[in-house]
Amino acid sequence: MWNSDRPTLAIYGIQDCVDGEYPGAIHDHNMALFHHGELKKLVQLERVTRNKRDNKMQQHLISLLRDENLIGKELDVVFVDHEIGRAFISADGQIRFEAPLRDKLTCKPERGYLKWFDSSNQGWSLSHEMSHIATTLPFCGSWKENSLLVHYDGGASCSNFSVWHYHNKEVNLVNANWNNKDITSLHNANALTFAIVGAKRFDQNSVPGKIMGFGSFGEDLPEIRQWLRKHDYFKDIWKSKRRFFEIAKKEMGITLSHFDQHHPFIQNIAASIQGEFEDRLLSDLRNYREITGATNLYYSGGCALNIKANSKIIEQNIFDHVVIPPCCEDSGLALGAGAWIEFLKHGKLQPHTAYLNNWNLPEQCYSYAPNVIEEIAQRIMKGEVFATCIDYGESGPRALGNRSIIAKASSREIADKVSQYHKRREWYRPIAPIMLKRNADRVTQMRIHELSKYMLLDYAIKSEYQKLMEGVTHVDNTSRIQYIENREDHPLLYDLLDHMEKRYGELALINTSFNQQGEPIVHSYEQALISAKNLKIDGVIGRGVLKLIDL
Repeated sequence: MWNSDRPTLAIYGIQDCVDGEYPGAIHDHNMALFHHGELKKLVQLERVTRNKRDNKMQQHLISLLRDENLIGKELDVVFVDHEIGRAFISADGQIRFEAPLRDKLTCKPERGYLKWFDSSNQGWSLSHEMSHIATTLPFCGSWKENSLLVHYDGGASCSNFSVWHYHNKEVNLVNANWNNKDITSLHNANALTFAIVGAKRFDQNSVPGKIMGFGSFGEDLPEIRQWLRKHDYFKDIWKSKRRFFEIAKKEMGITLSHFDQHHPFIQNIAASIQGEFEDRLLSDLRNYREITGATNLYYSGGCALNIKANSKIIEQNIFDHVVIPPCCEDSGLALGAGAWIEFLKHGKLQPHTAYLNNWNLPEQCYSYAPNVIEEIAQRIMKGEVFATCIDYGESGPRALGNRSIIAKASSREIADKVSQYHKRREWYRPIAPIMLKRNADRVTQMRIHELSKYMLLDYAIKSEYQKLMEGVTHVDNTSRIQYIENREDHPLLYDLLDHMEKRYGELALINTSFNQQGEPIVHSYEQALISAKNLKIDGVIGRGVLKLIDL
């Protein structure tokens, strides 16, 4: 059995089925170190190697361990599995793990064979499904009694949708299936959706967010849903799109020669795909709530990044309490696996913030003079664009203030400049705001939910505030708000937002991730300076005693 006094090291490093330049079935390798219920170290591999979605943990594990002086330490080691494998071997062979063959999906860690240099460390395997679900634990500490635990993604070890019931301090599997594989494949492995957003095969992990944003321009129509189902969503038109255009003309009366993103028919297809995804998810959640009687939901997996579906869960009051972690996709798997072992060791975890990416970064305690806030505010009001590189990076794919690009939110022109000139993103993708909770409550038409701390929901903006937030209000008059409630949550941005409201009447700032197109979010301060220059933004705010570094 594991040792409750030993640190827990969790690794997601299953080797891909192809060894190419871009990830195939496996992406976003990561590693986490816990001790006594507290996360000590976390790394998303891409952040330190600078290779987007990096899945080459076997090449980097030894050097990563050396960076944090973990070679020779006594550890309990847990590996996350995947549909394509349950084993790991480092490039030099010094670390090797083999898990037992599985008869059924279980929430329990399974003892496996571990060669860890020449030590006596113990090795365990945990299912992809359970690792996703347990990613909620570092952010809530423990689960509430009578809760539904749901994982939903493109594919795990035995399913792409699994449901578990937490009752009387026990976790029991309710169902695990591939029933919705067709709808999740639309977001990362479908020729039609790739064509709509102009993606290549290696763009598979960015397609879901693009389709979600693009779908806001269209209308979800029953006849289009039926037509798409009839033709199996045109999933096999990779080599030639001619058949799609021929059938669209014959059956729908639409004449097209290419995928024109400004054409209502193409926009309506994206909206209908989004609508189908939402309806199936909501139907399943209601069904399993009725079966189990669960009143709370803990939801993770890549599909939990779908902001519009998440918003429907909250709006329709399906559960009394809903938790989704900021790193719900595969970049959080090691965090979840380590958290589950720590939960079994100690019965709970310490609650954590989202700012956990700290591998090989020095501890930081930043401070700043009051005049820094006014200087930044003045220059933002003039239209300048800045980036933050403060303390540790965010866990997951969304920047939440520590590795963000910030600018004036009340200007559509500046928002387009940030998105299309600096970041070179597609014209249809929304830009999100960061704002104080008191102002988020003012401008929205529904109660602000705590999931918005992680930018996981969107809200309809009241008409009288849409001009003040035009740079961060999408075409459907919604906004993907991230809020800050208390100063201790983020002192710099709290003070900046408070000052900008009181001095200039600004209610929000643009907040988008600090990275160039095709690269991960920045990790170190040195990387931040390089990326900022390449992005041609005006300056970086960060490190120690904060000041503006003009570029």
